[in-house]
Amino acid sequence: MRPEAARALFLGLPPVTVAEMDGYWHGGSLSTGHPLDSLLLASGWIGKEFRDGEADPLVMRGAFGRYRLNPGLLPLGAAMALRLDLWPFARPVFSLLGPLLSTRTPRARLRMVDYGGTVSAAMVYDQKPIIDHFRRLDDQRLLGLMDRRGDRAPCFFTLTKAARGAAARAR
Repeated sequence: MRPEAARALFLGLPPVTVAEMDGYWHGGSLSTGHPLDSLLLASGWIGKEFRDGEADPLVMRGAFGRYRLNPGLLPLGAAMALRLDLWPFARPVFSLLGPLLSTRTPRARLRMVDYGGTVSAAMVYDQKPIIDHFRRLDDQRLLGLMDRRGDRAPCFFTLTKAARGAAARAR
């Protein structure tokens, strides 16, 4: 999908509240040509978890199970510039070494934020100049727009609400 079409789709969707975000959400990509489109999945990103306005923005799958990546320790700009998603050994290396960058505490907060004239739930990263804005696709799915300072265009992704109990399994 072209970035302009993804943005138009996002702007036309209804908002979601912070309270509706609670729980575990499976992540997926929406290919628009952004460097993060494939990097998130190649790194082992599988979703996000929200609890009472607090957020684990990067729930990952590694060689030894699920973990929460600390975004503050992730050299995102370098990973994008080097196109690590295209390196054949990047996924196995990240799967083994990624847990060394894990955290046990939330690294983002949910707030209601205006984007494009609509106030909706958004996740504000504690350590990075990033805000993920969310809009409702349907009862179980959200479209996310990652607004990162310095990017020419946003990165888009999807979130699908997990069944009850999935959040506990993600811990």
